[in-house]
Amino acid sequence: MPGVPRTSAPPPSTGDRELLDAYSEAVIAVVERVGPAVASVSVAARREGGPPAGAGSGVLFTPDGYLLTNAHVVRGAKRVGVALTDGSALEGSVVGADEPTDLAVIAVDGSRLPYAELGGSAKLRVGQLVVAIGNPLGFSSTVSAGVVSALGRTMRATSGRLMEGIIQSDVALNPGNSGNSGGPLVDSRGRVVGINTAMILGAQGLSFSVPIDTAQWVLGQLMTTGHVRRGYLGIAGQNLPLARGTARRLGLAQDAGVEVMRVERGGPAAEAGVVAGDVIVAADGEPVRSVDDLHRLLGRWPLAGALPLRILRAGELVTVDASPREQPA
Repeated sequence: MPGVPRTSAPPPSTGDRELLDAYSEAVIAVVERVGPAVASVSVAARREGGPPAGAGSGVLFTPDGYLLTNAHVVRGAKRVGVALTDGSALEGSVVGADEPTDLAVIAVDGSRLPYAELGGSAKLRVGQLVVAIGNPLGFSSTVSAGVVSALGRTMRATSGRLMEGIIQSDVALNPGNSGNSGGPLVDSRGRVVGINTAMILGAQGLSFSVPIDTAQWVLGQLMTTGHVRRGYLGIAGQNLPLARGTARRLGLAQDAGVEVMRVERGGPAAEAGVVAGDVIVAADGEPVRSVDDLHRLLGRWPLAGALPLRILRAGELVTVDASPREQPA
């Protein structure tokens, strides 16, 4: 309009340009350091009647060909193909997978392969710079940068178990079995601090990663035994709210327990005398408010001795001693 001076955004100051350059340099350095170790993972075939073939990313963590990825990426796989950014195509085999944490280890034939350093996740801080790297095609890396937005999140694995300690970031991830799924979440020093596992569809900008401290515990067991050792009782249960009057009368400082819906014949719970209709309110002296509490306790395998279960039965509290067994692989 006549008489109205044109305005434009002022150019960035020297200080702003320096900050931008420092940020860019940090991300570029991470990608150059870790990118070659990020592989494309493709499942060539599934078991008959299983889900269709899938794909994702993974990260090599040893020079002799061991790679971390998501369990859902390799679920039911007969053959696994691994492609690196230099164009190398390798045959892989699944060493082991753990559905409760959505982690898997793949072994490929090779030596002196590029690999990433596994860092630690215990000292991550909200606001810390992180970079997610994926390899959807095997020829180049996809990169997203952002910050840690929350720590210690919980989410459900596909197995129904509760995944704890999850890292939430605002790094944009590709949904589904592609892109960054199974790839590393890396700090500004190029150390892997998480394995990208999922995003909330419809909640743009939220992504989730399994902390590397959990991953190192899982991969150690997968590489030793092919599975993660956990205990089991042989029951099917559901969360049950407790009547306030009953909890007060029995001196229980909780509002829920686990109702036993089914008892496996010959299982540890059956041998201890647990029956359908019992409500477990404590185990090993710890309150049990949900099935997740039982899963968490049985994950501390091996357990030392019998597991005392405090049970609400016919309006009264009874205690039985169960001897959990190792959950079959």
